[in-house]
Amino acid sequence: MRILFTKLRHIGDNLLITPVLVATKRKFPEAELWVAVRRGTEGILAGCPEIDRILTTARPEQGRRSWGDLEGDLNTLAMIARSRFDYAFELGDNDRGRTLIAASRARLRATHLSDQGLSSFWRGRFTQIVETDRSHLHQVEMDYTTPREVLGLEPEAPPLRFDPTAARPWDGLADADHGDFAVLHAATRWKSKSWPFERWRETLRRILEFTPRVVLSCGPSDHEVSEAHALADGFGSRVVLTAGKASWCQLAWLLLRARYFVGVDTAAMHLAAATQCPSVTLFGQTIPGQFAPWRAPHLMISPAGRRVGESEGPSSQVSYRMLAISVGEVVEGCRQAAGLRGHHG
Repeated sequence: MRILFTKLRHIGDNLLITPVLVATKRKFPEAELWVAVRRGTEGILAGCPEIDRILTTARPEQGRRSWGDLEGDLNTLAMIARSRFDYAFELGDNDRGRTLIAASRARLRATHLSDQGLSSFWRGRFTQIVETDRSHLHQVEMDYTTPREVLGLEPEAPPLRFDPTAARPWDGLADADHGDFAVLHAATRWKSKSWPFERWRETLRRILEFTPRVVLSCGPSDHEVSEAHALADGFGSRVVLTAGKASWCQLAWLLLRARYFVGVDTAAMHLAAATQCPSVTLFGQTIPGQFAPWRAPHLMISPAGRRVGESEGPSSQVSYRMLAISVGEVVEGCRQAAGLRGHHG
């Protein structure tokens, strides 16, 4: 049996489909699972051994695609078209993923009814459309609903998956096995999720009062690396930077040993959940009930409807809901999270 899943979205979204893959492999241990994701996001799936093959497609953004990307996408499409699939599931709610599923010619091609509905064209490309209301569910459950109903998977989606054996040591931190450090990930490319730099500085200063060391994680973009260096300035050797050079497997290695994680709603937060690292997560514009760390120890810091003045509009650097989160709330959350895992021996 060969099964195809497509989720052509962002990096963190890939981790959110790992419960589907785990449950599918449990029920059909001999099945061959293929996953199609956006190129550049596949690294975070290195800890999911249930996957037999990963296919990639180019980023959809205008101005970022090349002739090489087009050739790669055509090769991916051809690979799917000439491979024989029994089941194919579109989980990303976009036409690019639907195209891949249609090309698979699987005997059962399934998707869900999206909020925008499905045109008659796309309805004709699927053999089953699940119309269960998913609006109140966590994103993991949204992704899980269609495969569960079609394949008869276990009722509740398992935790996120990152096999510890896939983790790779980060040599930038000595004595990491002592578990005397936290991981702080302030960086996000989404302005609506960002928290003011000065508040992160103050949070870092205060958590160093009860946390021996802090690893500052960030992505590889120049902006994120520069901001991480500015955040660490003046704190000396007790603050260690990954400088955007840690792979997802290396970050997983750190999170498996860290006392706790603190950051905003990013792929790093979901990786912390996959490694069962206690997390303190800041939620502003995103919906905590839909994107909270899945089946992992965590504390959510959310304004819960509190307002501090009016939004500055679409060009605002930080959303007014994120501004409603105080340093004190985050620091207290970190104190609590520090006691959840305890000392490593």
